[in-house]
Amino acid sequence: MKAMVLDQVGPIEASPLRLMDVACPEPAPGEVRVRVEACGVCHTDLHEVEGELPLPKRPVIPGHQVVGQVAALGDGVNGVRVGQWVGLAWLAGTCGRCEFCRCERENLCAAARFTGYHRDGGYAEYVLAEADYVYALPGGVSAAAAAPLLCAGIIGYRALRLSNIEPGGRLGLYGFGASAHITLQIARHWGCEVYVFSRSGEHRRLAERLGAVWTGPAEEKPPRPLHASVIFAPAGNLAPVALEHLDRGGTCVLAGITMSQIPPLDYEKHLYYEKVLRSVTASTRRDGRELLELAGRIGIRTEVEAYELAQANQALQRLKSGQVNGAAVLRMA
Repeated sequence: MKAMVLDQVGPIEASPLRLMDVACPEPAPGEVRVRVEACGVCHTDLHEVEGELPLPKRPVIPGHQVVGQVAALGDGVNGVRVGQWVGLAWLAGTCGRCEFCRCERENLCAAARFTGYHRDGGYAEYVLAEADYVYALPGGVSAAAAAPLLCAGIIGYRALRLSNIEPGGRLGLYGFGASAHITLQIARHWGCEVYVFSRSGEHRRLAERLGAVWTGPAEEKPPRPLHASVIFAPAGNLAPVALEHLDRGGTCVLAGITMSQIPPLDYEKHLYYEKVLRSVTASTRRDGRELLELAGRIGIRTEVEAYELAQANQALQRLKSGQVNGAAVLRMA
């Protein structure tokens, strides 16, 4: 099968991913093999390729927003059938026994395994997954349009939950890429006012089309204090800015898997009056199921730029430079 393989990390401008012929994987007991139709391109993939995330295995096939059809079942698989349309997300497996797994916080399991990181991912024609970690997908949406829901959508949904935003509340989104443009649609469905901070005029125009009540650069003060905010950009310097824009009792959520250093915070200016600063770590399967159900029910629309598998380096280059408006997706021939 064809796959984009990462052997040596390096700047994405050097195109470190290589198109190769590799053996088609065989499912072990409890696994399924999925024929990939589309795979979303995520900032996490970029952090892997450029070495900002230390890789537990190499070579590795990245990609964790996978949509496809089940092509084969390993022994002992129940509840999944050949031909079923499914999705794979970042969370690929957990121990199932630790205190976090036992209390629906499996995203914090110290033995968690991730798609396209510990296991080969979806920048390939076929991918293996543990059957218990695949998602049934809503109908009526193309594979390319569904792919961003599997990470951008799930992480945005979890960030909204952790922000404690309530219907009618004022929500700020910092950085407007794949995750934020889905998160905005969920927040609007909940009746929230959404304020979008982005350097890109094109991104701000998309936010306005999707229902943002205000857009501007991060340094600009919004017209009203915010009840909650989510920072999607991996820029630590945005944390004190977002905290300063919050109303009393507000929550700022950091949604990235990695972030540059956060500058010193002034207690009275940034944290007093019971403001909260918290991070998001991966997601649970419950998050995924709830997001996908919601997406099918309210008709979330994803803005997608499509690329062929061999163009993965180019897609990541555009992602790094902020040129992707919405989400980038690899489509298999």
